[in-house]
Amino acid sequence: MRSYSAMPGETARGNEGDRSPLEKFLALFADVKRGEAITALLMFLNIFLILTAYYILKPVREALTIGGVRLWNIEGDEAKTYLSVLMAVLLIGIVPLYGYLGQRMKRLKLLWITTIFTVSSLVAFFLWGSATGVNTGIGVSFFVWLGIVNYFLVAQFWSYANDIYTEQQGKRLFALVAIGQSLGGLLGTFITDIGSQYIFWLMGLAAAILMVCITLYTIINRREDRASDAAKRAAAEKPLDKEGGFQLVFKTKYLFLIAMTVLITNVVNTTGEYLLSNAAKNRSREQVPASLVVSGSAASDASAAAPGRSTSAAIDEKTLTAEQQQELRNLRGANIGKFYGRFYFIVNLVGLIIQMFLVSRIIKYMGVRVALFVMPLVALGGYAAIGVLGGLMVIRVVKTAENAIDYSLQNTIKQALFLPLSREAKYKAKAATDVFFVRIGDALSAGVIALGLHVFGFGVGQLAYVNVVMCALWIAICVGIAREHRRLAHEADAPAGAQAAPTA
Repeated sequence: MRSYSAMPGETARGNEGDRSPLEKFLALFADVKRGEAITALLMFLNIFLILTAYYILKPVREALTIGGVRLWNIEGDEAKTYLSVLMAVLLIGIVPLYGYLGQRMKRLKLLWITTIFTVSSLVAFFLWGSATGVNTGIGVSFFVWLGIVNYFLVAQFWSYANDIYTEQQGKRLFALVAIGQSLGGLLGTFITDIGSQYIFWLMGLAAAILMVCITLYTIINRREDRASDAAKRAAAEKPLDKEGGFQLVFKTKYLFLIAMTVLITNVVNTTGEYLLSNAAKNRSREQVPASLVVSGSAASDASAAAPGRSTSAAIDEKTLTAEQQQELRNLRGANIGKFYGRFYFIVNLVGLIIQMFLVSRIIKYMGVRVALFVMPLVALGGYAAIGVLGGLMVIRVVKTAENAIDYSLQNTIKQALFLPLSREAKYKAKAATDVFFVRIGDALSAGVIALGLHVFGFGVGQLAYVNVVMCALWIAICVGIAREHRRLAHEADAPAGAQAAPTA
């Protein structure tokens, strides 16, 4: 957005008295200047809806995977970590394809194509799931599909935000726009919690929400066109250069360090997700209807259980009919979906509070470079606590804190790191970083979990200590990013004639 320019007699900050009541209200959450409110609110609403759709689908994904997947005698909580390897392999081809499309299309057309593909896929999954119910086939397919698509949708939004905002605007306004991301996560998990019995219908709801998002992109794009002169409009709509996202990442130290941070973050996060999903699976096995208990000894156990419920020890799944086994998978899927719906609701509520009242102030007073270290330090302490104490409650508290900071402060900082860079870096390198390197991190986590469980016999405590080591490496990489960011800032502020900041 470039509609604001200082009027004669105004300070660099703008004339406070000329701001509308809406702009003054939004200034409670970010430094909004005159003329910036409407586009900022439209961007806020767009990411709000994207994250609402994603957090409707995220617990559905867990329900289908943990509740219904069994691959080569590996259950869903463990199998989903290994599926990240498949996603990483697929992305080797998908990321260059996205870059190819970006070279040949205007940005709005690119947004339309990716969103329509996502909506069409959701309709296909809805029809498949409605016909077959929870099973390994749809569980694996949906997990892989959502794991790729969701990062593209979010990365694409922030690439667009980096494109329409200047660096100074982004530093001020990203904190406000990202409140929509936190609110969307909160609403999405609330919807899934109350509709957890209708997991396939939730896919249709998410598809409808995404159609609204593409309408908002169109409105924002038209506003930007009207607010820009012909030269700026031509530059904004010009297709990207041919240089690929992977090339940009590997030839530029700053981008490479960002990619490594994303990778390490996801090694830590995915390993932590396994610890949580394993606990959630064990919990779901304590929520089996007594009506499915069929063995004589089990029936006596069931009689002592709470009405309508039995423990996992009270049921021999091999003695169930095919229909009963499907009923059991559906019920466990619903239980896990409800658990994750509530978990993500708390995560997003905490993240929303951080985003609304802390993020803009942390960035303003501490700066991007210092704020980089908040999340890895929190994760370091959290996984050390899991290693020492263990237990579902500790894991849930640590993951709540880690994810809440990730979705608020860490996310805003990550987007701000791309502000000084070229359009090619903002679209292509960002897509490679936010999608491919995320999945490489997940794949490395899968290797850590496989070795830990099946070679070294690690339990929860040992896997948590692996994350402690990874957090230390994460902090070291953040030191390198801070140094490169400082260098870019100094070069950008250099007098005319001095060396310009690199754009790749």
